[in-house]
Amino acid sequence: MGSYVKEKTSIFVAEIMKGYLDLPEPSGELSVSFGYQCSTINQDNSFLVKNEIEFSPEVQIQSSKMRMRSSSFSCLSGAALSANATLANTNICNGIIGEEILPGLDSPNSFRRLESSPSLARLDLLSLSSQGSMSTSGGSVSIENDLLESGRNLGKPMSAPTRIESSSFLNAMDVQMAGGAAGEDRVQAVCSEENGWLFCGVYDGFNGRDAADFLAGTLYENIGFYLHLLEWRTRKKYDSLESGSAGVDPIRTGFSRAKEGDSSDSEKDGAILPHSFDREFPSKSFRVGVLDCLSRALAQAESDFMSMIEQEMEDRPDLVSVGSCVLVVLLHGNDLYILNLGDSRAVLATGGIQEGSLVKAVQLTETHTVDNEIEYEKVMADHPDDPSPIFGGRVKGKLKLTRAFGVGYLKRKEMNDALMGILRVCNLCSPPYVYTHPFTKSHRVTENDQFVVLGSDGLFDFFSNDEIVQLVHLFIQDSPFGDPAKHLVEQLVLRAAENAGFSTEELMSIPAGRRRKYHDDVTVIVIILGNKQRTSTASTSL
Repeated sequence: MGSYVKEKTSIFVAEIMKGYLDLPEPSGELSVSFGYQCSTINQDNSFLVKNEIEFSPEVQIQSSKMRMRSSSFSCLSGAALSANATLANTNICNGIIGEEILPGLDSPNSFRRLESSPSLARLDLLSLSSQGSMSTSGGSVSIENDLLESGRNLGKPMSAPTRIESSSFLNAMDVQMAGGAAGEDRVQAVCSEENGWLFCGVYDGFNGRDAADFLAGTLYENIGFYLHLLEWRTRKKYDSLESGSAGVDPIRTGFSRAKEGDSSDSEKDGAILPHSFDREFPSKSFRVGVLDCLSRALAQAESDFMSMIEQEMEDRPDLVSVGSCVLVVLLHGNDLYILNLGDSRAVLATGGIQEGSLVKAVQLTETHTVDNEIEYEKVMADHPDDPSPIFGGRVKGKLKLTRAFGVGYLKRKEMNDALMGILRVCNLCSPPYVYTHPFTKSHRVTENDQFVVLGSDGLFDFFSNDEIVQLVHLFIQDSPFGDPAKHLVEQLVLRAAENAGFSTEELMSIPAGRRRKYHDDVTVIVIILGNKQRTSTASTSL
């Protein structure tokens, strides 16, 4: 039976690779190509940072409080290739996003230390609304409640309650960041080995890169704010409980009772534990809280982006049509948190550990397009008085996506009215037609889970989930020192060239913009899970 399965696996992989192995390597350069190899943990609890990271090659990061734990991931790689021509950094947010924030965050060819949180400080200068920011001296209860209840139309979340020392999430003590732009796509990867977490964002922009730029400049900080607020609230409730106060809500705080028979000192006598500070055993309610933080952060970004458009659309009416898909993955301990809006995907590879066994592809995201029957029926049902909410295979004849960030002209009548002529949607009688409610999911990583592939829809225009998983799995087996994200982009170029009847050199010589006819912007991140140690290094060109 084992030999039969192995033979079938070999045939399947051979079919995937057929037609590619004899083709020349594609020419040109990737817009983004980075890699990260997790360090080993020394006995003195110090991390030795590898020299592929762009700062001093022997930086010692000390953490006396750190416990010896297995790593959430062993390595990752990212790659992005542009096909769309797009304008340079825009002047949205009075130029702060493009001229001040993004240059401090972008690092397209390697990871580097993130010294501070530039977007928090610089967006504080913006006047988005009449509401004030929160106090930094511990937080105002009334403002905090307003923040949690409204989730929108707020001032920028740049001044959270005092950040918890050694916070589990998005701690700024030791943070490495990489990412950049490829056409209208943007990609980010941020990690902290010290605290055992990894953040990845793929923002697939359309009708311009303004929305993707805005997400790259704000969403990570928004998420950090809401996560710190969750932990601050948890710590406050826990401290109140320890002092004898009652009325702690375990659903809102993330507390849960210790199981009977647990021998740890901190969990004796059924004490309520702040599982939010234990990345190995977070409570179910805390995991729900994390997903809620991701959703609130996206809602905050959407509200702020719409406010910006309102201020600037008189001079730039094109902004009302700009939008982006959103894919966010947060890996913390053994918990993988996913948020998606649009048609980018996260695909998990599981199984295939034992010889002869098959690797299985599991999609962790939803596809929010009119091709999804559930999405199609929702749009139709929400607009009973509109005779044609979807026609020509697109929402109001304009957009295949049913959920997206931005695209104000399909959400607000006044933004649609800002457009002229054929650009304006006729009979926008019951907006919004495109939604901003994301899909969220948490997944507990098991020993059978091997890697996760994140990709913009440009990747899935050419490969199925199964093909992608098999390509990466085979590549890792054959090239343990290689770069799987770069490999996927190479294979896409090879297939696109073959489909068009070109050599790869001919395809890559076509200027961006014209090349969009043959493939879309494509962004890929591959995360190798757990302790499956490899020695992948960063790559800088295709």
